[in-house]
Amino acid sequence: MTVTHRYRTVLQALLSGTSLLLAPVVHAQSEAAPAAPVSEPAQETPPTAEPVIEPTAEPTKAPVPPAAVPAAPPPPEVKKDKPWYERISLRGYTQVRYNRLPSFRVNDALINDQGDRFLGKDNGFGIRRARLIFFGDVHEHVSIYLQPDFASVIGDQYHVAIMRDWYADIAVDSKKEFRFRVGQSKVPFGFENLQSSQNRLALDRNDAVNSALKDERDLGVFFYWAPAEIRARFKYLVDSGLKGSGDYGVVGLGVYNGQTANRAERNNTPHAVARVTYPFLFGKQFVEMGVGGYYGRFNLSASPRDDAAYALARGGDMVDARAIVSLMVYPQPLGFMAEYNVGRGPSLGTGPDEGLLIDSRGLHGGYAQLMYKLDGVLGVSLIPYLRGTLYQGGKKFETNAPRYDVRELELGVEWQIFKALELTGAYLIADRNSSRHPYTQQQGHVTRVQLQFNY
Repeated sequence: MTVTHRYRTVLQALLSGTSLLLAPVVHAQSEAAPAAPVSEPAQETPPTAEPVIEPTAEPTKAPVPPAAVPAAPPPPEVKKDKPWYERISLRGYTQVRYNRLPSFRVNDALINDQGDRFLGKDNGFGIRRARLIFFGDVHEHVSIYLQPDFASVIGDQYHVAIMRDWYADIAVDSKKEFRFRVGQSKVPFGFENLQSSQNRLALDRNDAVNSALKDERDLGVFFYWAPAEIRARFKYLVDSGLKGSGDYGVVGLGVYNGQTANRAERNNTPHAVARVTYPFLFGKQFVEMGVGGYYGRFNLSASPRDDAAYALARGGDMVDARAIVSLMVYPQPLGFMAEYNVGRGPSLGTGPDEGLLIDSRGLHGGYAQLMYKLDGVLGVSLIPYLRGTLYQGGKKFETNAPRYDVRELELGVEWQIFKALELTGAYLIADRNSSRHPYTQQQGHVTRVQLQFNY
């Protein structure tokens, strides 16, 4: 009876569509149990059949919110060099001058073509300088500096654009302690010649040193060396308003044409120049001392302004050489600067036996300047100064290289209203040669005022 009951259960399971392969027999028994007659006595428990195990489904993983998923590391950033035109900066300054203020002794014949072109009669307001400066690092080892001036004079035409600086600095090392300067730039001779007119106190450079180089510049190749900390010091002495000369190295060497700026070379003998300078702290005050000199041959072509101005040059390639010593005690608050140079250069004769003969002749001269820096006066900075100049020698780049005898005293004050605006007033007492034929000696006083705006 037990067997019959078991077959009946299996048959019922087949008829109900239950698969024996998927369902355990024990489960079938539990389902069929109610079909057994209640009155039938309980039977002996049959042996337990081994169940068929269904494959267990892999548990479903809960979705992870996007914020919890760690982001993939970004690809390494590729550093792209800026285009060259995004590395160029622009700055500049303009000087507007007026020289017709009342003076104790006015002399309209007192002129200075190399210095202030607005001296003399029939002059009013004038733009002394109008500079734009383009500069920047176009490569980690190459910097450029371009400076045109829009206030130059050619003949009787004023406000003519002309090139002042156009050069590249090529650094040999990463710290830029060793570098070459190639192009037209200032020749490293003296201190005031290298000092920018934007920073200089006196309205014009002194004749004694400035007569060495027209516009202080020439075309050539120069080498500069200075340790990084001294380069930073050069920069500080300019940026702090202490009237520094800029970074022309502790050591400067170079070769250049020698015919002065914006003029072609006239011989095969370039000029050579050398300069050594060093700024140091003396107590709490910065002091800078320097020495230098140059040597070359200058080819002067005398050309007459009129018949009476005609002079003959004794051959070409005349000796042109100078040596200079410089001292700068930066105004903290009292300051002092002085330079003196000696040498030989082309000069028109003045003695009875010399006639109108241009030859290489001796020269000497210099200047001394006292200044005092007053900060915080009415919220601005005032720097009064007193400068005396002495020079006896020729000016090789002027027609016929006239010989000068200059004695000047200038008293002035610079008022730094704010960084973008400076006002300078000066009173000049001059005894000097006229820069035009017949080069007569002239004395006079001039009261001048200059407004400078920086940008």
